[in-house]
Amino acid sequence: MRTRIVLCLLACAASAHAKEDIEFVAEHLPEAAMDNRYATLPVWTPTTKALDDGWSFAAQGALGRASAGNLEIGGPMLSIAASRPLSSRWTVTALAFADLQSLSGGEQRDLQTLFAPATPIERPVAARFDDLDGSMRHYGAGFALSMASDSGWLGTHRWVGGLLFEEIRLRDYGWDFTILAGDAAGTQGHIDFDNDYRHITPFAGLQLMHEHGDWSFAPHALFALPLPRRGWVGHIATDEFDLHGDTADVGNGKHFGDPSLTLGLDITYRPMHLSVDLGTLLSQAVIEPLVHKGIDSNWVLSVRWQH
Repeated sequence: MRTRIVLCLLACAASAHAKEDIEFVAEHLPEAAMDNRYATLPVWTPTTKALDDGWSFAAQGALGRASAGNLEIGGPMLSIAASRPLSSRWTVTALAFADLQSLSGGEQRDLQTLFAPATPIERPVAARFDDLDGSMRHYGAGFALSMASDSGWLGTHRWVGGLLFEEIRLRDYGWDFTILAGDAAGTQGHIDFDNDYRHITPFAGLQLMHEHGDWSFAPHALFALPLPRRGWVGHIATDEFDLHGDTADVGNGKHFGDPSLTLGLDITYRPMHLSVDLGTLLSQAVIEPLVHKGIDSNWVLSVRWQH
């Protein structure tokens, strides 16, 4: 009886603490990290190179972190790019990236399993989730084609379009849980969302370029569309059952891989060929909690060297 009372009190605390269920935020955390990657793709250059300048190279490093309550994803994001002018207006770029994100945290939320709707446990139900120590590895490569112009009301600007081939690997992305309410109160088990997701992602964007002495300022916007959208895969096990599932296969929709619109402002000190994207630092902090419900905070700081 005493145990049941304690569990009920914890369930009330869980309900007051977080409205989104564990499956919902588990999907949105890696999607926030994907948006941070699109925001920091090495496709922007501070100036236009002449045709006879040959290849230019860029190395970009970023650090990001997103949180939903006490659950977090974060880590370094690394990318490289090589660009070559095709004419006085056109430039081609090849790029690759590797993002090494860690997943951590535990807290009280509702247990939900849209990937496996036939569990014998009534859902949603308040539960305690502990011991997350997982990883997200996000790898990709692609190309971009850009066209620069100094005519029209935009002034000096550059249009860019391209294609990414990317893979997201979620490993040890799971929690031990204890159900806190209902007929199954006290039931313990494990839930995880380990899976690989592959996308072909077209992207397009616009960069405005302004130079003042040794400095350049380049606001930019980029839209990316991961294709195809995937079902969200999960696994839940207790002493009574062990179920795997995919939300797409059971009729609960394809949710993973959202369209992304990111905004940035590169500030470049041209003698050192060094850029800091202060615009992305500010815009991702504002936009991400709006487009991915349940994300409480998000930030990403990106620095690029190009020569």
